[in-house]
Formats: sequence, C-alpha cells, structure tokens
Amino acid sequence: MPTEKKAQSIDRLEKEFSKANIGILTDYRGLKTPEINGLRRKLQDVNGDYKVVKNTLARKAAEKLNRAEITGSFEGPIAIAFGYGDISQMAKTFSDHVRTSKMNLSVKGGFLSNRLLTPADVTAIAALPPREVLIARVVGGIKSPLYMLAGVLSGPMRGLQNVLQARIKQMEGNN
Repeated sequence: MPTEKKAQSIDRLEKEFSKANIGILTDYRGLKTPEINGLRRKLQDVNGDYKVVKNTLARKAAEKLNRAEITGSFEGPIAIAFGYGDISQMAKTFSDHVRTSKMNLSVKGGFLSNRLLTPADVTAIAALPPREVLIARVVGGIKSPLYMLAGVLSGPMRGLQNVLQARIKQMEGNN
C-alpha cells in the first residue's frame, strides 16, 4: 500500500506521462547537479523538463495509463526528459546539449505517445528538421505537381494563341 507521498508522486508522474509528447529515458549516473540543472534549463527553453524518477513509481504511473510497453524500460537509475511541444526540437536540443557539454549521459530509450523508442530512434528523431520545415516540404511536394499540371493544361491554349498571333501578323503584312 503506497503512502500518501508516494501516491502524490505517482499522480504527478501520471500527469507528466499523459501530457508529454515525447520522453527520453536516460541513465544519469555520474552527472553532477550543475550539469543536470544546465540540461533542465536548456529543455525548458523548448517546453521540456528533465526529472529523476523512481522506477517503481514510474512503472505504476505508466500502468495506470495503460502504457505497459514502457514499464520494462525502468531499470537502474532513470531520469526522463519530457517534451511537451515539438518532438524533433526537443530531441535535437537534448542531443545537442549532451554533445556540446560533453555530458556522460547515456540514452536508454524513450517513448512517443504509446510507442517505445530505442536509442537509435531517439537519435533519428533528433536528426529530423523542425515541424515547420517538414510542413513546408509536404506543401511544396503537393504544390509542385499541381503547377506542372497547370502548365501542361495551358500548353494547347498557348499554342493556339501563338498560331492566331502569327496569322494576325501575316494578314497585317498582306494589307
């Protein structure tokens, strides 16, 4: 039977899991408090947070949300980088900060809604361009064939217009 404090911690974690778009699970052993605080500040800039969690409480919170697939990831000392906004921007900021500050932080995996992520998946998400760029690429991909279709369909009209203009000039020359 959990104590009141543990029940509150489970409720807070449950809210974090349900609110987060992405979570990156890390092994935080060997990190100093200033390094963790620096990472937290960077993640807060992109609507994220970094929290050290107790495995048993995190498992219970995940089970309450029917996210049993991520419960197996809670082994050893775990901290989770929660992202509440753009997932690629969050993963990129996290990866960039870890790389530039030379933190000894290993990624154990993560979750994206109900999907379990491997460390390779987290790296792939970090390599994605921002959401706005992806939307622009999709819109450009849709727009390009439409412009080409309009060009092809207007070709016969342009040809007819050129023939008529040439005939008009020919008739003007005969007068």
